[in-house]
Amino acid sequence: MKKIFFLLTASIAIISCNKVKNGEYLITGTAKGIENGKTIILQTQDQTTGALISLDTAKVENGKFEIKGKVTEPAFHTLQLQGAQGPIPFILETGEITVVVDKDSIHKSKISGTYNNDEYVKFNDELMKVQKKLVDFQKKNTAAMNTAQQAKDTTVINGLMKEFMKIQGDVQTETKAKYTTYAESHPKSFISALIIKGMLNDPSTDLKKAEALYASLDESVKNTKPGKEIKEKIGQMKMPAVGATAPPVGSAK
Repeated sequence: MKKIFFLLTASIAIISCNKVKNGEYLITGTAKGIENGKTIILQTQDQTTGALISLDTAKVENGKFEIKGKVTEPAFHTLQLQGAQGPIPFILETGEITVVVDKDSIHKSKISGTYNNDEYVKFNDELMKVQKKLVDFQKKNTAAMNTAQQAKDTTVINGLMKEFMKIQGDVQTETKAKYTTYAESHPKSFISALIIKGMLNDPSTDLKKAEALYASLDESVKNTKPGKEIKEKIGQMKMPAVGATAPPVGSAK
């Protein structure tokens, strides 16, 4: 009896801890040091105009806030703290999303709690490691560049620019490789769909490679808005160009 009672108690505890149902989201925020009454705005971007649209708001009370609602599929949204410089980007999706707001450096705010948001954070961290090469070069050589520009020393200026362009090219190549590697190894990630969609906007992309990456995606990702856009784009790119000469009847295939 004790064992049965324990199992029932544990089951009730698990059910009570699950605050959201399928198709719902709960954003739980910690906003230490932010005065009561400050507004947090949940925003999305209008696909036509690019303007930000407010979807919901919440007030900070005792350093905390909550926003709850329904969502049909993952999509990028932002949280805007009243008076803060810049928004907090994240992926709105089913589940419990945790936000820790950094009032002093809003871009350092932390998002966690759901699969796609955890993946977004890890992926961004990997990209930042690559981008750091450029940042470090700029920090190291800013003073030298300013001095050279004031002295109109074209030898130093051209040398620094050549070195910068070399690093920039290496960073771009490494970044593209990371995009492809991520999409290959994360078929269930919403980020993968965004990567493939971006690849198709690059004229240098290998269409067969992009098509193979799309084919490997989980059905749940294929059924998102960017997933459907990828399928449509691939179909358009595979169609013969308008006005192209058709092969003669009976020609060898």
